[in-house]
Amino acid sequence: MKTLSSRQNPLIKEIHLLANSAIERRKQQKTLLDGVHLIQAALDNQINLDTVFVSEHGLRSAEIASLVAQLEQTMSCVLLTDNLFEYISPSDSPAGILAMMPLPVSPVLTTPQESCVILEAIQDTGNLGTILRTAAAAGMRDIYLSEGCAQAWSPRVLRAAMGAHFVLTVHEKVDIAALLATFKGQVLATGLHQAKSLYDLNLNQATAWLFGSEGQGLSAQTMALAHQQVIIPMSEGVESLNVAAAAAVCLFEQRRQSFAKPSF
Repeated sequence: MKTLSSRQNPLIKEIHLLANSAIERRKQQKTLLDGVHLIQAALDNQINLDTVFVSEHGLRSAEIASLVAQLEQTMSCVLLTDNLFEYISPSDSPAGILAMMPLPVSPVLTTPQESCVILEAIQDTGNLGTILRTAAAAGMRDIYLSEGCAQAWSPRVLRAAMGAHFVLTVHEKVDIAALLATFKGQVLATGLHQAKSLYDLNLNQATAWLFGSEGQGLSAQTMALAHQQVIIPMSEGVESLNVAAAAAVCLFEQRRQSFAKPSF
């Protein structure tokens, strides 16, 4: 296995840019997978990977060493000093192993036929990744991101989503109004204006869920697209949930209803 120790190496410069620049990721059409779980999830879903990087400390982990031994059979693996690995790591807590992955081809944008999640200007990478992971766990398949959202395939979003990307179809830079123009289901958004309790709604139908940015929520134009505003009943005196938590409550209430026995 090749060993690198200099920040001046062209490959190290490339990886450092991929870790820190959305523009560079789009230019190179590549991103980074950070950690054993994420790399293994990609392999399980037949995702092609490029070069793998492992730190000296990481290679002392039996789990990482086993994965590297597997990967060395089909791709280039590079050993880095711990300081150099920390330099290229997209995480504040380096996992000890990174893999370079080509960005997927943008999926064809069509009108949703089933329930879906539509996100407007979600900028926090942790929140975005958590919503993607929650959506996948709740059985959603299509996720739509407006202009102004964090890059879905950034290393930090990928790490927060823990492999959800590989079972979702993620659409970026979507015109929400155009997307919903011919949608046949109901469109719901969390809000207060003439809102109904989440638990009083019939969610056993195609539903487009709208969730807005952490600070401002949905824009007035996007909120106007909702057929109904929804409120999550909460104890008095408690601050409202953040967008990732609100999405989890809503999506799993829909999933709960899908499993509920009909009343007679």
